Amino acid sequence: MSKAIVLFGSPGSGKGTQAKLLKQRLQIPHISTGDMLRERIAQGTELGLRVAAKMQAGALVLDDVVNEMVANRLGEPDAANGFILDGYPRTTPQAQFLSDWLDGREIREVVIHLAVDYNSIIARLTGRRQCPVCGTLYNIGTRPPKVEGVCDLDGAKLVIRNDDREEVIRERLSAYERQTRPVLDFYRKAGRRLLEVDASSHPPDVVFEKICQAIDVHDRAQDAS
Repeated sequence: MSKAIVLFGSPGSGKGTQAKLLKQRLQIPHISTGDMLRERIAQGTELGLRVAAKMQAGALVLDDVVNEMVANRLGEPDAANGFILDGYPRTTPQAQFLSDWLDGREIREVVIHLAVDYNSIIARLTGRRQCPVCGTLYNIGTRPPKVEGVCDLDGAKLVIRNDDREEVIRERLSAYERQTRPVLDFYRKAGRRLLEVDASSHPPDVVFEKICQAIDVHDRAQDAS
């Protein structure tokens, strides 16, 4: 059976980092809607031009646009044996669309909620820096590069993403509370598989082991039922 993992949590909860670690462990693709949208903006595509202003302001892109992009990506051959979704779904209509898409293919997802408190999120995101070449993420407080402002891997100058500016972060968190947190309620009420992992105060490798343990325990329980 395909393994579909949905990493869920507020901006700054560490979804991208954990998705990359899971990709290495499970050998299935990491699908980030944020990365896909930023790629289209960088390429100057029609979609990129339409969503650039929304993303820079911290607003959510229209459901239909994101749903179509995700459905197309999940239909690619490398996702046939499973995938890790990062940053999707962000609204209840997106969650319903994904559930219908998965049910139609008899795939059951595991939703992992990374719980992080508000102050930790602000500190994480305002300190985040990214390599514009390889995409590696750093944090000036918790995971700094060896040389200040320079990527360890390729020597490129690190940048602050537009959506990591403090005013944008606060809008992103506000949008999360308004539109994305209800997705958790959707999954609970629908009886979908939802695992809670505390990601507030532990380093990424410890959070990763918590995620793997939670998945293993859940899989064993499912096999026994």
